[in-house]
Amino acid sequence: MNNQNNQNHQNEPQKRRRYVVHRPKQQAGSAAKKAAVPAPSAPQPVQRRPRPQDQKRTPVRIIPLGGLNEIGKNMTVFECSNDMFILDCGLAFPDAEMPGVDIVLPDFTYVERNKEKLRGIVITHGHEDHIGGLAYLLKKVNAPVYGSGMTIGLIKHKLEEHGLLGKVSLNVIESRKTVKMGCMAVEFIKVNHSIPGAMGMAIHTPAGVLVHTGDFKVDFSPIDGGPIDLARFGELGSRGVLALMADSTNAERPGYTQSERKVGESFERLFAKAGSRRIIIATFSSNIHRVQQIINMAARNGRKVAVLGRSMINVITTALELGYLEVPKNTIIDIEDMGQYPPEQIVLITTGSQGEPMSALTRMAMHDHKKVNITPMDFIIISATPIPGNEKHVTKVVNELLRSGAEVIYESMYEVHVSGHACQEELKLMLALTRPKYFIPVHGEYKHLVKNRKLAIEMGMPKENVLLASIGNVIETDGVKLQIVSQAPSGRVLVDGLGVGDVGSIVLRDRKHLAEDGLIIIVVGINRASNRVVAGPDIISRGFVYVREAEELMVQAKQLMCHTLDECSAFELKEWTSLKAKLRDALSDYIFEKTKRSPMILPIIMEV
Repeated sequence: MNNQNNQNHQNEPQKRRRYVVHRPKQQAGSAAKKAAVPAPSAPQPVQRRPRPQDQKRTPVRIIPLGGLNEIGKNMTVFECSNDMFILDCGLAFPDAEMPGVDIVLPDFTYVERNKEKLRGIVITHGHEDHIGGLAYLLKKVNAPVYGSGMTIGLIKHKLEEHGLLGKVSLNVIESRKTVKMGCMAVEFIKVNHSIPGAMGMAIHTPAGVLVHTGDFKVDFSPIDGGPIDLARFGELGSRGVLALMADSTNAERPGYTQSERKVGESFERLFAKAGSRRIIIATFSSNIHRVQQIINMAARNGRKVAVLGRSMINVITTALELGYLEVPKNTIIDIEDMGQYPPEQIVLITTGSQGEPMSALTRMAMHDHKKVNITPMDFIIISATPIPGNEKHVTKVVNELLRSGAEVIYESMYEVHVSGHACQEELKLMLALTRPKYFIPVHGEYKHLVKNRKLAIEMGMPKENVLLASIGNVIETDGVKLQIVSQAPSGRVLVDGLGVGDVGSIVLRDRKHLAEDGLIIIVVGINRASNRVVAGPDIISRGFVYVREAEELMVQAKQLMCHTLDECSAFELKEWTSLKAKLRDALSDYIFEKTKRSPMILPIIMEV
């Protein structure tokens, strides 16, 4: 069954229908050209077009299950009557408080409980924080997935890794096309971001139009030639937007985000500076626009391009297959053939811009890479800004690269990176174009959401019409009011290896305890028949003290355990749970008195 509902304005009857998106007569390309006009330096205050009469309509519920008060795992449910769809399904990466955890997913409980209502999943773009959790969700529910060509191409790789390729309906949707979701309809609108194929969404509901920007910025000279479709956002605003949900990631930054072409200008200067040295550039694997500029610059300077890093190879391969990347003939070479060319003819594009421990650049820096050895003949460009929390990792990699004699370009003064998110003036422009009745800041930590709210209020929006939500909030609107009415199951699900959700707060607490204070194991053998201690107690230490250097402490600890066992009654020797607690408490008090440490103490009683 085809869920797409692509209707043309010329074929519509004069009477306006609900949920039908009216199409302008011009093509999307000409609309894009009309959008490419200079942004106003001071956008006018938000003035919503008055409606003849505000009346209650069928309520619509918006349920964010991730992406609020945090960076990553973006996921939002839209629900109306007996229909529901999901916008994005991403992951987050673990922080220092999650030792051993690989990735963090949204809690899918609410979706699983209501899966009979699920009509589809729409994806704004192909970054991990928007598609990384999709395969895990699709193992629990079956629903068609919609996105741009690049987005669907990257999703295919994800599903193939999880054995789901061919089992899920994947649908490529172009800008200004609409997908029917029961009583709702989702219109895709082109936006600029740091990956091709990024889309904003206009969600046409019985209560009114909801606009979700996705991750976006305003770039009038993008690498792919298509600027953000401001004309369509403005058209929606003139017809009436009930609520705007806007990206808040860069809400603290004044001004405008620079065009990606600015990085190309920096590359031109840096390629000249590199001279006869080999050029190594580390960047985000998903930033195809950046990769395109690197390839263009390499071809212009007579250099061959080699690609390193699994994710980089996957994304570039997908972009080439789908036509998002143009490469001059014989420019890309296999990494195995790189040794056949002198350093001045090589550009190596690699992963590792965030100092990830297992990334290609980190392994090069630590002299642990089988195919690339860093020398003074290397000119290295880290074309990315460290994500908060990764600064130490990046600094460590830079230090090791410098020790190898290479020159490393990583400072912001060289302008080797620009953001893919809108700054304050672009956020104001989006507010001015859409003129929403309500505003819900999304995608960011609490401080980002607060700053975005402040921008809306400065634009003239009433405070009571700006809603700061949290994950799990059920936001309901009937076209007249918008408010939080209840709470849905939400939170985080931790993935460790093949285990999904089997690592919880207690396991994390124990891991942190082990990491911080170490472990002491008490082993005792007891004969059940005679009810006597026949072996031990033996004490084993791991991560607490080095036994040979703390022999006296361990001997005294063993004596304490012997004394504790001697004082136990026959009943206590039978009740092993109580015996374990008694041994643990006695040793814990002694260890803390002597060392001021609190290692994890694990008594093991063996039946002999």
